[in-house]
Amino acid sequence: MSIAGIGVDVVDLKRFEHALVRTPALLERLFAESERDLPLRSLAGRFAAKEALIKSLGDSSGVQWHDMVIVNNELGNPSFVLSGGTAQIVAKLGITDIHVSMSHDAGVAVAQVVTERTEPSHPHP
Repeated sequence: MSIAGIGVDVVDLKRFEHALVRTPALLERLFAESERDLPLRSLAGRFAAKEALIKSLGDSSGVQWHDMVIVNNELGNPSFVLSGGTAQIVAKLGITDIHVSMSHDAGVAVAQVVTERTEPSHPHP
């Protein structure tokens, strides 16, 4: 395995809340239905994670917000469920694993994403 990309994003909770209040349609545009009822800090973390994933891919072309859904396992650990154009881009890039970490404290939410791919085998001379 090799690292294909790394992305990080930080979201100021007050600014994020202000944007959601000022433009209520953002909630539906940025988040899947399963994500929308979460507390503000969790929404901000998910937004940061989605932005970090885009950065780790190197380009936002073809990426749709609803194609990147964050889910938590029984221990609360986050992971992405990808679909549509985003899943196609990830497959085209040969990405086999996506690691995501999110946190929030002191008025900010932060997320980091590391993408990995299996290196193609190289014949030895």
